[in-house]
Amino acid sequence: MTHVFIVGSKGIPAKYGGFETFVENLTLRKKSPDLHYHVSCMGREETHFIHNGADCFSVRLPLKGAPGRILHVAGALKRIEKWKSENPEKKAIVYILGCRIGPFMIPHARKLHRLGISIFVNPDGLEWKRDKWNRLAKKFLKYCESCLVRNADLVICDSIHIEKYIQDTYPRTKGRTKYIAYGADIASSPLTDDSAEWKEWRERFCVRQGEYYLIVGRFVPENNYETMITEFMKSKTKKDLVIVTNVEKNGFYLKLKDKTGFDRDKRVKFVGTVYDQNLLKKIRECAFAYLHGHEVGGTNPSLLEAMAGTKVNLLLDVGFNREVGGNGALYWRKSKNDLACLIEKIDGLSADETRRLDKSSTTRVKESYNWDKICGEYEKIFDT
Repeated sequence: MTHVFIVGSKGIPAKYGGFETFVENLTLRKKSPDLHYHVSCMGREETHFIHNGADCFSVRLPLKGAPGRILHVAGALKRIEKWKSENPEKKAIVYILGCRIGPFMIPHARKLHRLGISIFVNPDGLEWKRDKWNRLAKKFLKYCESCLVRNADLVICDSIHIEKYIQDTYPRTKGRTKYIAYGADIASSPLTDDSAEWKEWRERFCVRQGEYYLIVGRFVPENNYETMITEFMKSKTKKDLVIVTNVEKNGFYLKLKDKTGFDRDKRVKFVGTVYDQNLLKKIRECAFAYLHGHEVGGTNPSLLEAMAGTKVNLLLDVGFNREVGGNGALYWRKSKNDLACLIEKIDGLSADETRRLDKSSTTRVKESYNWDKICGEYEKIFDT
């Protein structure tokens, strides 16, 4: 029996977030009888509970924000070290998600290794490249990444481009990296065209079924909202641009409104967040096309979900997105008028070409990014 401790997510049951969705699926789809999952969760009380057959243990978040998350991961590792000290004969792996442990990784890695615990890590995307961080913060986050990668027995990357970056940046990781993709839920929404939730949402925002371009994602500069909104406004399309994102108390929203004047274009509709996953699936399925402007990171969950559900996908032409989209998507660059021209071209897309893109994108997700395949690959490396 191998005990796998998963640290770094907010925990399960998953409410939102890429890591949380991954852990939810990994535990739910477990097949091997020789694996037992333990999941650290963020909570106000330190409790134990069972979910999806996994032993979930809550570790209190001592502070708010980033410092609290760092200390939370360190606290979870202390709990694991104590468990291993009390169970020295049991085989254990710690799988750390993200780089938030930072420099605390160094002393904990020494202790974990002394106890005979293998350390697997997932550095996530290139967090230190995000525009929201100042130069000092970027330098610290890059150092956090280094602390994580250099002290790991295995570095798991959900993107081929991230794996290449890790190998090029940290040459000593050669032979210690593994590419395993992120997964996507390929099931259709149970909501029908007549479902009350769907009709109410459309009426609330005056959205016409099949007559809107869609954006779903965090409202941050590196996701290229300025380019997508500006280019959409330049286009002559009569369709709407529906943006599912949280803009409350967001200074970037006000700056973008002043710069682009999107509030004067009735086609541009910010509709807030949608936490109902069945409704969000329906919104994706009934969109005319999906716009994806993410520029930093690995395999993006919202892109996989769009590829699985939306007929036509227009992606920013960067390596991460090409890797996922393949020939099942169309691509645009940030150069002036490029996306606007593509939107006008897509408006006249034939039904045959729409069906081809839809089939190609869905097939790509089914073959390369389905959760059963992904979870099976994890079980192989945990169970060796």
